[in-house]
Amino acid sequence: MQYYVSPFNKEAKLKFPKKITIYDTTLRDGEQTPDVCLNPEEKLEIAKKLDELKIHQIEAGFPIVSNQEREAVKAIANEGLNAQIISLARTKREDIDRALDCDVDGVITFMATSDLHLEHKLHLSREQALNVCMNSIEYAKDHGLFVAFSAEDATRTDLDYLKRIYKKAEDFGADRVHIADTVGSISPQGMDFLVKELKKNLNIDIAMHCHNDFGMALSNSISGLLAGGSAVSTTINGIGERAGNTSLEELIMALRIIYGIDLGFKIKHIQELSKTVEKYTKLPVHNNKPIVGRNIFRHESGIHVDAVIEEPLTYEPFLPEMVGQKRQLVLGKHSGCRAVKAKLDQCGVEVTKDELCKIVEEVKKNREEGTYIDDEVFNHIVKTVRGPFDI
Repeated sequence: MQYYVSPFNKEAKLKFPKKITIYDTTLRDGEQTPDVCLNPEEKLEIAKKLDELKIHQIEAGFPIVSNQEREAVKAIANEGLNAQIISLARTKREDIDRALDCDVDGVITFMATSDLHLEHKLHLSREQALNVCMNSIEYAKDHGLFVAFSAEDATRTDLDYLKRIYKKAEDFGADRVHIADTVGSISPQGMDFLVKELKKNLNIDIAMHCHNDFGMALSNSISGLLAGGSAVSTTINGIGERAGNTSLEELIMALRIIYGIDLGFKIKHIQELSKTVEKYTKLPVHNNKPIVGRNIFRHESGIHVDAVIEEPLTYEPFLPEMVGQKRQLVLGKHSGCRAVKAKLDQCGVEVTKDELCKIVEEVKKNREEGTYIDDEVFNHIVKTVRGPFDI
C-alpha cells in the first residue's frame, strides 16, 4: 500500500463537484509576500514545474505592476505550457490591455466589495463600484478572454450586495466568480453557508481564494468545494501575504488521500516544486510543514522507529516517495537499539549485543549534551566502542 488513512473517512457522505479546477497564484499572490521578488527567469522556471505537476491554471502575475512583470507574464504565456495562463487586472481598461499584450488566456479582474473597503480604500458607493466592475468584465470578454471576477473582502461583504454584484458579473459574461476571504476571517461553516447561498442565484463556477490568518485556509477551501464551489486558489508552500494562502501541496494531497479525489496531478514533483519556490523566494519551509517539511518523514523515537522499520505506514499516512520525499531514521535521545542497528547495517558494521547497547548509550549521552548525531559523530562513537573499522 502507498497510503493508509482512517476508514471512517468513507463513512461521511460527501459530494464534491464533478470537475474541480486548481489555479495556482504563487507567481502573483505568493510573490506579494513581503521581501519576495522573483525575476522573469525564476517565474518561468516555477511555471514550468507547475505545468509538470499538471496544474490547471497558472496566475502568472500582475502585468500592470512593472515592465519586468509584464515581461515575465508574457514569457510564461508564450512558453507553450498545457496550463491555462491567467493574470490579475484591476477593473481598469489599461490593466486589461496590458494583460492582452502579454497574450494570456484570461484575467482575474477584482474589486473590493465590503463597505469597509469601499469607504476607506476606494471611496466609492456600492453602485459606483458595481458599474466599474461590469464595464471591465464586458471589455475583457469582448476581447476573447476567460474572465473571472473576484470580490475582494467578499467574506465581509453584505450578502445581498454580494449576490447582486456576482449575478451582474454573470450577466455580463464572467466565466467564474471568486470569493476572496481577504483576511482569512470566515469559518468553514460560514463558507458552507455563503457558497450555498450564492449557488441559489448563480449558474457559473464559484472559486475560493482563502487566506490563512487563522489557519483555516485549507478547511475553508474544502468546505467551499463541498458546498458547491468548483475552483480553488493555491500557492506553493502556502506562501502569501501575512499568514499566506491555501497550500497547493496540502490541498491536492488532502483531496487525493483523505477524500479520494484524484485530480490527475503528477504528485511526485511536489517536493522538487516546493524546494524551487523555497530557493527563489528565500522563504524557508518550516520543518513540520505538512507534506513538504523536512521532518515529515524523519523518525527518532525508538518505539516509532521499530514500527517504521517493519511497516512504514504505522507512523506515516502515505509513503514519502509519492511526493518525492525520502524517509530518514534520525539518531538521538529517543533512539533505541533497533534504530542504531539499522544505521550500523547501512554502514556494513557488525557489533555484539553488548557493543550495540554501549553505542546506544553513547548516542543518547552525546545528544543530551547538545551534539547532533550526524554520520561523523556516529562513526566516532562506534569506533570508540569497538575500535577502528572500514565503511
